Amino acid sequence: MAKTAIEPADILPWETYAAQRREWRAKMTAVKRPRRIAVGPFVTFFFENWQTMWHQVQEMLHIEKGGAAQLPDELAAYNPLIPNGRELVATFMIEIDDPERRKRVLSSLGGIEETAFLEVGGRRIKAVAESDQDRTTAEGKASSVQFVHFPLDPAAMAALREKGGRVLLGLDHPHYAHMTVLPEATRAALAEDLV
Repeated sequence: MAKTAIEPADILPWETYAAQRREWRAKMTAVKRPRRIAVGPFVTFFFENWQTMWHQVQEMLHIEKGGAAQLPDELAAYNPLIPNGRELVATFMIEIDDPERRKRVLSSLGGIEETAFLEVGGRRIKAVAESDQDRTTAEGKASSVQFVHFPLDPAAMAALREKGGRVLLGLDHPHYAHMTVLPEATRAALAEDLV
């Protein structure tokens, strides 16, 4: 069964992680590879799980060196991004190198977080934006980083587990409407996040 929360006991001491950091980063590259999906020219989804969030917490503690005092804030920030066993959770980034173009595009993508969807088992599942974050300004400018949950009912979970099953990921924003079929390796990795 997939773990759904990082506990303080799961965290390696700073010195231990520092000594193993190169190995952990290589291992996490392999874990993250099938979880990274491009949708259209500017958006990349990163499907999160316990391992990806554990690694993020370890990296934050390693870089900021805040120790035990920092840990509660990191767990509060990253535990909500771990799937609860009946959902998928993704971070998606709007990646545009040119600053002027990025500003222009983001100003037209307000509410994009509300338009993400999965199609699995012939049914469309709308994303639910992370509840504690407002990722679109009142002026309609989208943040370049978004966090979304895809709640799955038992039928959708069964369809996601089906080997070779077709799963679509997309956005249907008026200014950014793109979708892609998930590769089988991605479908299989995401199925492991379910209870």
